[in-house]
Amino acid sequence: MQPITEPTRERDIEAVASLRLVAFFEGSERSLADDVADLRKLLAGDRFETALIVRVGGVPAGTCLLVRSEREPAHDLTPWLAGLAVAPEHQRRGIGTALARAIEAHAASADVSELYVYTWQARDFYATLGWVAVEEFEQDGAPMLLMSRRPRL
Repeated sequence: MQPITEPTRERDIEAVASLRLVAFFEGSERSLADDVADLRKLLAGDRFETALIVRVGGVPAGTCLLVRSEREPAHDLTPWLAGLAVAPEHQRRGIGTALARAIEAHAASADVSELYVYTWQARDFYATLGWVAVEEFEQDGAPMLLMSRRPRL
């Protein structure tokens, strides 16, 4: 069964922020309140930027964003697939693929011609979805890969 993606709603913001904190901000000074506030701003915007979720048993199990700019960009490019996170107990069930494809479709519906993502650990995942490596570089002493894809509906 294909996971169903849908827009994040107010009732899900704290759960989505919790997923993001574990995946991307563990050990940083970023708090749950910081991420909740940023997600609320994103959702209150012009609807181009979006946060999507997949629920399993009614509980958010994964999330992904489409954003105009990354938090600490190393490149002056736009827009970005960002924050793809799936709860560990739900990984390898197609949730990440469904979220990435849904963000691509959202971008394509907004006439985006090129979409970008930063990754290192998930480079093979994105490559299997048709993303291509653009540039390897270091960011804060860690290896990073810029990838791109032409989104499709």
